[in-house]
Amino acid sequence: MEKTIDILIVDDNKEFCQLLAEFFDENDEFNVVGMLYDGEQALEYLENNKKPDVLILDLIMPHLDGIGVLEELNSKELIDEMKIVALTAMGHDKIMKTVLELGVHYYIMKPFDLDKLTQRIKQLMEAESGAADNFTVQNAELEVENGNYKPLITKIIQELGIPAHIKGYRYVRQAVELVIKDMDLLGAVTKELYPQVAEKFDSTPSRVERAIRHAIDVVWQRGNQTALKKYFKNNINENVKPTNSQFIARIADTIMVNLKVS
Repeated sequence: MEKTIDILIVDDNKEFCQLLAEFFDENDEFNVVGMLYDGEQALEYLENNKKPDVLILDLIMPHLDGIGVLEELNSKELIDEMKIVALTAMGHDKIMKTVLELGVHYYIMKPFDLDKLTQRIKQLMEAESGAADNFTVQNAELEVENGNYKPLITKIIQELGIPAHIKGYRYVRQAVELVIKDMDLLGAVTKELYPQVAEKFDSTPSRVERAIRHAIDVVWQRGNQTALKKYFKNNINENVKPTNSQFIARIADTIMVNLKVS
């Protein structure tokens, strides 16, 4: 028998939680491990119990909202241990971009079709077969059409294992996006790229350079080895860490090739 998908439901609407749980219980592929009704309960559970395969998280809740939960999970480095589906009744672009940047894998508007939700969860859990990667790329392509590369960049840097709470995470993501839009920046990393990133985050070029270097060091020491071999095979084989510019260029090049963006 195949392993069931453990699901934790977090939503302040108890009737809605019960409806979801009953729907999942009718399918042997799913196992609801709990229902919680505010963000503080969710954090306490996730800090003290085995992580579910999938966290279904409402964004609007009392005490601590869904975005607050995501921020705390990032700061405690718990975000990469599960797939996260965000639920909301509001479709603001800014909120959607924020939750994607915080590690959400799928974002769905209420009301929604329950069969569609289960289909998306199955796709997310099929990462080993590549289906989830294709699903993520398809979603990212829609964002790219609107000039937003961040979802796909975020996917890669999270896959590599850069902790979302360190400054280098944001700096790498911004640098990669700038390079995708202007490859000439790779020839002027110190004079142009770092200053542009620094301006975005009210920092300095030297701090940006150090933070990105720190992020690379963290990945090299504690990151996802499978992802490192996937994106930096030559560096792994030669046991040489990539420079800041090599790291940024490799991620940008991967995205451009995958999406056929020139």
